[in-house]
Amino acid sequence: MSDTSHDGAVALSAPPSPDDGLPPAELAAKYGLSVSGARPGLAEYVRQMWGRRHFILAFSQAKLMAQYSQAKLGQLWQVATPLLNAAVYYLIFGVIMHSSKGMSQAVFIPFLVTGVFVFTFTQSSVMAGVRAISGNLGLVRALHFPRASLPISFALQQLQQLLYSMIVLLIVTMVFGSYPSLSWLLVLPALALQFFFNTGMALIMARLGSKTPDLAQLMPFIMRTWMYASGVMFSITVMLKDKPAWIATTLQYNPAAIYMDLIRYALIDGYGSSNLPNHVWIGAVAWALLVGCAGFVYFWKAEERYGRG
Repeated sequence: MSDTSHDGAVALSAPPSPDDGLPPAELAAKYGLSVSGARPGLAEYVRQMWGRRHFILAFSQAKLMAQYSQAKLGQLWQVATPLLNAAVYYLIFGVIMHSSKGMSQAVFIPFLVTGVFVFTFTQSSVMAGVRAISGNLGLVRALHFPRASLPISFALQQLQQLLYSMIVLLIVTMVFGSYPSLSWLLVLPALALQFFFNTGMALIMARLGSKTPDLAQLMPFIMRTWMYASGVMFSITVMLKDKPAWIATTLQYNPAAIYMDLIRYALIDGYGSSNLPNHVWIGAVAWALLVGCAGFVYFWKAEERYGRG
């Protein structure tokens, strides 16, 4: 087919294409095209995450090393910070307010230090999750990778930091008369379940924080309330013995309290099973699976929106 222009030249026009008139969706499907940045299926997303496992580990280690790189004491602050917090709480709640009711000092001090260390693990994971996307927009916009890698790596960073702190925690428990026993092995599954729970929380907060940066300013108040409701500085059952039983039961089944009490039970002689709620391990597994899996799916649902707008 040809056409003649005003100067007499003959212009050839392209023949009709067999794809003319096809809807965009059918045309894309015909040639295997997909939308740039589109969210992959859940199974494919998990596969991509597994493929980035080395990046997740390396990123978490780099963040851990950089955290206190400007401080003279360097990585010692990983242990010093929760220890100083525990000392302050002991002064206020142990000495001034006598919240150690029903516990000797040999039990209360390891009880308090364990609570501070274990709750800090969850608190730091949640706070890091809030900024996982909003604080790394340059990386998110520059590179293509599963965005869940960021909050997961931050939760892993907090786990590595806790493992350093656990060395000090074990020394504290031994100084106050709780020596290594088979029960100490229970710390491993308890920490694994808490890490899975923390990762789910970090994923949830990462999605919320990606669209609401002001959430980072609100979270310290929420975390402080959660800390007081979890029995970090006192025994829930002892402090609430004059209150309706359902209040203490509800607080004991909150996930932060469950993971703290499991580790206290494992490490501290004199902190027996009577301090644990019924079916505590079932509760620990349920919280880990519920929040871990729900958090991952919730974050994945918005995968294509991170870093835009």
